[in-house]
Amino acid sequence: MKRLLALVAMLLLPVDIAGAQPVPPGPGGRGTRGYWWYETPKASAAEEAADDVIPKPVIPPMAELAKWAPPRIAKLIEQQRDYAATVLTIDAVADFWRLQDFARRKARAFAGVTQLAMLTYPQLNARAANPMVGEARDALGAHKDQVRRQYLRAHAGEFALVMFARDSCGYCKVQWPIVQRFQENMGWQVSLMDLDRKPELGQRFGVEVTPTTMVIRRNSAQRMVIAAGVETYPNLAQMAYQAARLLRGDIRPEQWLTGAGEEDGFFDALANGPVSATDPRVIGGDLVDAQGPRP
Repeated sequence: MKRLLALVAMLLLPVDIAGAQPVPPGPGGRGTRGYWWYETPKASAAEEAADDVIPKPVIPPMAELAKWAPPRIAKLIEQQRDYAATVLTIDAVADFWRLQDFARRKARAFAGVTQLAMLTYPQLNARAANPMVGEARDALGAHKDQVRRQYLRAHAGEFALVMFARDSCGYCKVQWPIVQRFQENMGWQVSLMDLDRKPELGQRFGVEVTPTTMVIRRNSAQRMVIAAGVETYPNLAQMAYQAARLLRGDIRPEQWLTGAGEEDGFFDALANGPVSATDPRVIGGDLVDAQGPRP
């Protein structure tokens, strides 16, 4: 009788048919999956490997492909590349390179139309603002130097140049004559701060690397590092020019790469209106420029 009862109890337990294993009873005394739960057997390794087979992409005729947008074309090329690398047939690889050839010809066509667009609208062409011919290039460089020099000398009493150095710093001995040359040409006051003698200055101004050259605006807390390490004189003058203009509010951060004499031109990021949401000229989500609001 006891053996019969034990056999009946085993038959009443919930069973995982797939693995022929009893399912442990849940809190209510029954299996959490129910009495007659059936779990689909897991796929074999061979079946899982079959899922990795890449289908052959459908390549449309070139007349239709020409109407596709570049992202769609790039996706098709990627699919054909993966398919060709999987099957490694001559035709599949050839189809991949046919697509690549189509993309190459499309890019060359775009470049050709771009040259025509630059000739039609010269204000979009960098060459109109930056001539490459020797004499014109020299004249433009001299003009930029003059604009930069006039600005720096006009504000010489408003700013000072400070170089932080150490006695053990060999590069500082190279940078200091360059800073002195800037003083001679621009009329700015320059100072040499020795961090070995006054280490508190390094903590006060956040200087760890020597030489470090900094523009300081007098009678204010404004300052800006313009060189960390040895910097050439032309670069030092250009960085001081940009720093002074930024600290005075003559330019915005977006115009940091706008050099002397390039204001309101091709290389001025804000010449045709604001380009960022933080620009005060962005009013109510509309871009405002000389032509008025634009949708």
